[in-house]
Amino acid sequence: MLKEFKKMKTNTEINIKESHFIFWQRWLFYTSLVFAIAGIVFALLGNNFLFQPYNTMLAKVFWHSSKFPPEADMFRTFIYAPLGGTIACCYILLAFIARYPFKDKQPWARNAIIIAFSIWVLIDSAVCVYFGVYPQVYIINAFSITIKALPIIFTWKQFLPVRNI
Repeated sequence: MLKEFKKMKTNTEINIKESHFIFWQRWLFYTSLVFAIAGIVFALLGNNFLFQPYNTMLAKVFWHSSKFPPEADMFRTFIYAPLGGTIACCYILLAFIARYPFKDKQPWARNAIIIAFSIWVLIDSAVCVYFGVYPQVYIINAFSITIKALPIIFTWKQFLPVRNI
């Protein structure tokens, strides 16, 4: 009887750990889809009310005005399309990684997310600091990295060990 109780306890612990993992895997998957949709909206409708705080921030940093000057507005409209498309691409790729290899607890998936987004945040933040676009660093970049870091942190020990080949 004691042996059966220990087995039940172990199975319950495994189920709790697995449901914990699934929660964070789904978090990563669904937040990636949300970010991808935001990238598409940014690419196609970057001048709508949702992005006005961002547009105002950039206009104040670069033109000391609350709006882009007319001669720069067409460039802004253009550059938001490839930027938003890149954001969408990146997060759709992350959603696929989260949905399959991350869910299968393949270490390369976790490591790829860490490396790719670390490179992005370092480059993006360094350029933003250089140009004085600090809100991009402490609002957008910090938020995005936090959203991705939480599932990595809370599932770290559940990944299969890396095999040396």
